[in-house]
Amino acid sequence: MAASTPVAPAGGPADKSAPGAHDAGAPPRRRALLHRLDVRGAPYAFVAPFFVVFAAFSFYPLVHTSWISLHRVELATMNVMEWVAFDNYVALWEDEHFWNAVGNTITLGVISTVPQLLMALGLAHLLNYRMRGSTFFRVAALTPYATSVGAAALVFTMLFERDFGMINWMLGLFGFDNVDFENNKWAAQIAISTIVIWRWTGYNALLYLAAMQAVPRERYEAAAIDGASRWQQFLTVTVPGIRSTIVFTMVLSTIGATQLFGEPLIFGQGPNGITGGADNQYQTLGLLLYEEGWKNYQMGRAATVAWVMFLLLVLVFVVQRLVRRAASRRSGPTRSTAS
Repeated sequence: MAASTPVAPAGGPADKSAPGAHDAGAPPRRRALLHRLDVRGAPYAFVAPFFVVFAAFSFYPLVHTSWISLHRVELATMNVMEWVAFDNYVALWEDEHFWNAVGNTITLGVISTVPQLLMALGLAHLLNYRMRGSTFFRVAALTPYATSVGAAALVFTMLFERDFGMINWMLGLFGFDNVDFENNKWAAQIAISTIVIWRWTGYNALLYLAAMQAVPRERYEAAAIDGASRWQQFLTVTVPGIRSTIVFTMVLSTIGATQLFGEPLIFGQGPNGITGGADNQYQTLGLLLYEEGWKNYQMGRAATVAWVMFLLLVLVFVVQRLVRRAASRRSGPTRSTAS
């Protein structure tokens, strides 16, 4: 009889070429460590590039600006710093030009943000309907946002020109005298707000439109069955369905209003653009920062203005959160009682 040679079963200890044979032979502690690094360390590795870029271009400039605000620093000699502690903040608190800039920033923010978001909401509601050429109208709504702030501000400055502007020409047709938009405080702020509204309404409208298209159609059908009109459907279905997007656009608009710079600078047409007019009638915090740093060469005061702008934004967001929390607490008992 021929002797039979025992054959090792496939995948057994003798089959060293089987997949995973080397991993199976690794020590249990090493395998556990590799698994733990893979599960717990991989997410941090994926998000690490963002934090590196954020630390280099956002966090470090923020901290360095706060350090500069505690010193007297001139633009020509940035390496020479004189420690003054909070003297820059005290001087800014007592400066009437600072409070004038704060007031102008608030008024410009209100008269540009509120109409802008209301118009964007209405425009998005119209674009949400099925109609011919909807793609064209959506692209047309985004065109002002794609236009540079310099080109838009120059065109609107010509439109609001006192002697030869088209706006005064149209007002003259109705018997009104020419309005000096640049030297009149409220006229200048309305003109600047018009530029902001024209540039950002379409952008916010497309954000609202994207949120509206995510609202389930069943809600509209149910509201229509209950006899709700189009206006009632808009108030009871559309607005609650895109509430988070509305809050998001309010936050973006608040940040943009606080940092308003290009529109009033170009509207002033020269040296008056930096000071916000001859009497600072439309000088914003952004223009005040530029004036302190690059006209008066006081980088310490400019850094102080920058940090005050940041603190104002934080204050606005804290107040907004408190108001929303108070509103939710008030609506909570009402809903439970109604149920």
